[in-house]
Amino acid sequence: MRFLHPHLLWFLALLPLLAFLHGRRGAAPALLFSSTSLAATLAGARKARPGSLLLLQRLAVLALLILALARPQQGNTTSEIKASGIDILLAVDVSGSMEAMDFTLDGKPSSRLAVVKKVVDEFIDQRPSDRIGLLAFAGRPYLVSPLTLDHDWMRKRLESLSVDMVEDGTAIGSAIGSGINHLRDLKSKSRLLILLTDGMNNAGSVPPLIAAEAAETLGIKVYTIGAGTRGEAPMPMTDPFGRRKLVRVKVDIDEDTLTKVAEKTGAVYFRATDTASLAKIYDEINSMETTTKTIKKFENYRELFPFLLAAALFLLGLEIFSTRKRLP
Repeated sequence: MRFLHPHLLWFLALLPLLAFLHGRRGAAPALLFSSTSLAATLAGARKARPGSLLLLQRLAVLALLILALARPQQGNTTSEIKASGIDILLAVDVSGSMEAMDFTLDGKPSSRLAVVKKVVDEFIDQRPSDRIGLLAFAGRPYLVSPLTLDHDWMRKRLESLSVDMVEDGTAIGSAIGSGINHLRDLKSKSRLLILLTDGMNNAGSVPPLIAAEAAETLGIKVYTIGAGTRGEAPMPMTDPFGRRKLVRVKVDIDEDTLTKVAEKTGAVYFRATDTASLAKIYDEINSMETTTKTIKKFENYRELFPFLLAAALFLLGLEIFSTRKRLP
């Protein structure tokens, strides 16, 4: 529900002031009694308050009239989004190394995967007219969400990502091969695979550069992102006594291969060493792959002020009827 003229609602604030001024108006009535016992009897009797009820009734009428003038409307708004013709498949590494705590979230140390999920969620929000899918990979690729315009459902699937979804490892080539298989048959204006990893290809049967050649042949761009600080990163480990602690582990990212994969398909390789640089990378990809969005908005509202006017008139009629009834 909405009000077409919401500024008129400020007049409702005057009603308590009117009630206060009405209570202070006029001097207290004085009557002469021949006996103080008569006055005491009258003082102990219950008092009718027709004047107070009449005041409340009139204030209610004013309130209804003000609400009617503000034009309350009830309805709904729907939006129709036309697909842009750009299909994007997001491939996210969920290997065990994505638990490394070298990124920050809200000023606190956080795992790479937690930060990636937040940044990717913001990226999805910036692409309302694109079909987007999600592929997780570690020792093998796993399709988490097919390409869809239902981004709310897509976000729920994104939140479900964890490092124990598939067996450990880093199958970059297999992830690229699986990604292009999901994109190859789509009749799209542009097809993109955005692959993020924090390691080196050590699993799967498809070499990354062979997969990149297939992507090039099919006209699919493969943007690659290497995530992780340079040198060493703190990694949570469990010791033989079941205690969790952070240990320093070496960060190994095959930047050379990731660069060649991106360049071969007409895309770009990026390196994210912290949360800010990762967010900037997705923003840059977003600006590089822009398209015109067609959004139609439909509104349907029903006027409610006639009901308020009818209630105000009913109260006025009730007052007139009761007043005439009291006349001799």
